[in-house]
Amino acid sequence: MTTTVPKILVVGGGYAGFYTAWKLEKHLRKGEAEVTIVDPLPYMTYQPFLPEVAAGGIEARHVVVGLRRHLKRTRIVIAKVTGIDHATKTATITPELGEPWQEQYDQIVVTAGAVSRTFPIPGIAENAIGLKTIEEAVAIRDRILTNFDRAANLPPGPERDRLLTVVVVGGGFAGIEVFAETRAFASALLKDYPTISFDETHFHLIEAMGRIMPEVSLKTSEWVLKDLAKRGANVHLDTQVKGAVDGNVELSTGQVIPTDLIIWTAGVMANPTVVRGSDLPVEERGRLRTRADLRVGTPEEFVEGAWAAGDVSAVPDLSGGGVGGFCVPNAQHAVRQGKLLAKNIVAVLRGEEPKDYFHKNLGAVAGLGLYNGVFQSGKIAVKGFFAWIAHRGYHGLAMPTFERKFRVVGDWWQNFWLGRDNVSMETLQNPRYVFEEFAARPRPAAPETPAIDPKTVAAEKAGKVAAS
Repeated sequence: MTTTVPKILVVGGGYAGFYTAWKLEKHLRKGEAEVTIVDPLPYMTYQPFLPEVAAGGIEARHVVVGLRRHLKRTRIVIAKVTGIDHATKTATITPELGEPWQEQYDQIVVTAGAVSRTFPIPGIAENAIGLKTIEEAVAIRDRILTNFDRAANLPPGPERDRLLTVVVVGGGFAGIEVFAETRAFASALLKDYPTISFDETHFHLIEAMGRIMPEVSLKTSEWVLKDLAKRGANVHLDTQVKGAVDGNVELSTGQVIPTDLIIWTAGVMANPTVVRGSDLPVEERGRLRTRADLRVGTPEEFVEGAWAAGDVSAVPDLSGGGVGGFCVPNAQHAVRQGKLLAKNIVAVLRGEEPKDYFHKNLGAVAGLGLYNGVFQSGKIAVKGFFAWIAHRGYHGLAMPTFERKFRVVGDWWQNFWLGRDNVSMETLQNPRYVFEEFAARPRPAAPETPAIDPKTVAAEKAGKVAAS
């Protein structure tokens, strides 16, 4: 008699997905279940470090966690899940090359995360860049460095100002962190560009609400605004972006800001490719309906064999916090949900009851550039250097795996002694440019010369003589 072990399919290799698979490897007995994780990328990105990558503070490869390196007992599939038919417990797997196939499962874990949420504003799709991936963070860093190189060769004027202007849209944590980090980055670059003055660098943050950083107290957010103003940063509150055609950012106030770098951080939404291609229940904001025990469903009824966590799910926040009664989409929740999700799946496989997810927010911490930060926990607020220490300490410890921690801390240690390695690698986005420029190419074939009849030539000569 042959027996088959339960098949667990994890959709998405971000925080929640990676931690679910990682902890399943720890909790499952040998041969108790087969785990497969599907993601278009072979790594998990630790997104809280993206602002530091954009500012050249951390090496890009050190803030990603290779799935194959750290998930030794999990089958890794680099592809997209483009359909979920839970009625038949089948998922459609679509690789970049080759034909899609149907993957059977017994338990499915949907942790497909979120993507940047944009609005149909003219020029944004063509000119802006988000901050959800490591590739975007690297592109921001290289664009700033390249623009400094270009501006240094130009006389003062509109084109030089455009190259030295950065616009960030969105005043949440991600927007404020990348805004503050890149402002500090640009200021630090000036010592290497003697022809560029501080007053020529322009940084603008656009926020539609009347305040920034809703995760912290109003008093703390006001301190951040004052700190940014001291560093020459411009924050536009109660202001919306009306257009960004050809890099000219048009504001609702009527002001137009020409720029070569627009960073969009104004919100996220659940991964639409996975959610729309699924027959699992979805709530009004486009997230999977999820119970407190992380099973898909409602408090009254759950969908057997379906689980969800992270930004793609609407998990009730039993602590009483959150927005609308649900956990906010951040790494703090996604990591802890992934850990509990692994335990709950194992419990169900063994005939036990899963536990509810409960986590009281420990606080919010943000880096605002080198040696500067802000930390808020309840009514306690810490600002400046000690908050920056708390920021690095928390995220240094939260970075998964000892090997990754060592690399990130190593970057900080080297930068302390050697400074940042401020070299643009923007040409990596077109690595064949030199080869293409100098590569020998076949010469075009010479046009064929028609054969000449001697009699025709003689007749033409005779005609010319007679005419003369």
